[in-house]
Amino acid sequence: MSAYRETYERWRVNPERFWLEAAEAIDWMRPPVQALDDSNAPLYRWFADATCNTCWNAVDRHVAAGRGDDTAVIYDSPITGTQRSLSFLDLQQATARLGGALKAKGVGRGDRVIIYMPMIAEAAIAMLACARIGAVHSVVFGGFAANELAVRIDDAKPKAILSASCGIEPGRVIPYKPLLDKSIELATHKPETCFIIQRPEAEAELIPGRDWEWEAVQTDAPLAECEEVGGADPLYILYTSGTTGQPKGVVRHNGGHLVALHWTMKHLYDVEPGDVYWAASDVGWVVGHSYIVYAPLFYGCATVLFEGKPVGTPDAGVFWRVIEEHKVRCLFTAPTALRAIKRADPQGEFIKKYDISSLKTLFLAGERADPDSIDWAKRHLNRPVIDHWWQTETGWAICGNPVGIESLPIKVGSAGAPMPGWDVRILDESSQEVPTGELGAVCVKLPLPPSALPTLWNAEERYRRSYLEKFPGYYETGDAGFMDEEGFLHIMARTDDVINVAGHRLSTGAMEEVLTSHPDIAEAAVVGVADELKGQLPMGFVCLNSGCDKEAETLQAEAIALMRDKIGPVAAFKLVAVVDRLPKTRSGKILRGVMAKIADGVPYKTPATIDDPTILDEITTALHDMGYAQSN
Repeated sequence: MSAYRETYERWRVNPERFWLEAAEAIDWMRPPVQALDDSNAPLYRWFADATCNTCWNAVDRHVAAGRGDDTAVIYDSPITGTQRSLSFLDLQQATARLGGALKAKGVGRGDRVIIYMPMIAEAAIAMLACARIGAVHSVVFGGFAANELAVRIDDAKPKAILSASCGIEPGRVIPYKPLLDKSIELATHKPETCFIIQRPEAEAELIPGRDWEWEAVQTDAPLAECEEVGGADPLYILYTSGTTGQPKGVVRHNGGHLVALHWTMKHLYDVEPGDVYWAASDVGWVVGHSYIVYAPLFYGCATVLFEGKPVGTPDAGVFWRVIEEHKVRCLFTAPTALRAIKRADPQGEFIKKYDISSLKTLFLAGERADPDSIDWAKRHLNRPVIDHWWQTETGWAICGNPVGIESLPIKVGSAGAPMPGWDVRILDESSQEVPTGELGAVCVKLPLPPSALPTLWNAEERYRRSYLEKFPGYYETGDAGFMDEEGFLHIMARTDDVINVAGHRLSTGAMEEVLTSHPDIAEAAVVGVADELKGQLPMGFVCLNSGCDKEAETLQAEAIALMRDKIGPVAAFKLVAVVDRLPKTRSGKILRGVMAKIADGVPYKTPATIDDPTILDEITTALHDMGYAQSN
């Protein structure tokens, strides 16, 4: 039996023993005796009988072990041209100071604190300081619109907000304070205290009595010790978009979060204490929570906070520069970042300019990784390129390639094999398992493992309705896919993105794979548009590689012929729009649903998470030219 199969079977036979053994790597104040509390099933809790402190495990225990001078956080900002390193001792002092200042303002265990910040070192300090004093943090992506922030303020009811005067994007400064002031004005709940970091690019006007300058308010504050909290007490709330427009507050508990994330660093990512681990994401997203701030520090790695973009800060070589300068061992980024780099540098010329010998693996997640981008990265990096799949709700990978246990075969187009803790099944509409290789709803048999969401903030009924009702006994992921004969999962689309063409259920992901296999196409999105005869037709949106000067009509004809050859006439693929950009969220997810509504002339709401709303105008224009979007 392979090492992976042996480990997975060991979990399957006795899940509680498996996770109690993993829990031995954690510093507990009161160690767990029981792993799983199933007294309120299907709402499960892990390590509910234990007590701990998340900040202690991320910071203080490394200082206590004699590693205080080792690097913990590397801040690299090509936008401002600054770099800064913090040791574990620096981090201990910074979190104790900020935690003490929060306590002095009345923030304590169980109180909520919203963090509304750019990608600076203080964002990580803020999260850890909340964990230190037992407060529950809720990070909101910096620059979110005021009304969206107000909704989160009313839901979380924070006692304090930690923010900065501005964020900095390539070529522009985004003042945060006016957005923050407007959101508090709109919200019914009024936070008592705001701490504001004054950045020199745009200083903010502070409101006396409510707002406090970041450094000044900490000057005389007592240093906070690590508070003892329950293993099933909430560590954070992270809001994810909901279909009703009301965001869902995903809850993460302290104990299970500690155990699962610590376990992944060695077994999934194959790093060691002291290695440099870089998740090129943002602290506003789940990847930023799990793998910028928490997991690397739990394991004693140095983590990189990068304030920049994969291209344009200053060029498509910035990722490789960061790897060279900071000796990054493991890079974790989104497929959309890789596609942006590939589009700007199709021949990989920038990679040759840097020494990336420290890099051992590249992991991708956040959206389905198209095979062409994976092949491009493998060819030019000469490293394993591993797609793995997880969600805001799960907190870590459901499926992947556990290279710290065993390097499984890399199947391009697959998200890998299920990780211990995840019993993945492919179900039909009647909750029956479908045959191997057949498309269905990807579900996970309950209970979910440690660090997966136990509920939604103040919305237990919505949690049951959103995730547990449709397939009783299972967690509904909302994704569609299939298992192959070797037990590898292939995620093909969100369930809503599977389109029905004259009775044939087709995966938009499979069609996007075909389009991006064209040598001139850098990126593609396929959506279903309404058709009187066939019900739906697939429409492709394609972005071309830098330097491609082919006529649009020629490119469209080639794409249609390629689809007919690879998928077949059943796809009825004949609609292709060549566009400069695809509309995406700030985390890189393509807004396929919005594009389909524009094409069908259906009213839509511009998502709060969109990276650049002007792209929707470009999509609308392209669709008008094709005879679509007439009512918009």
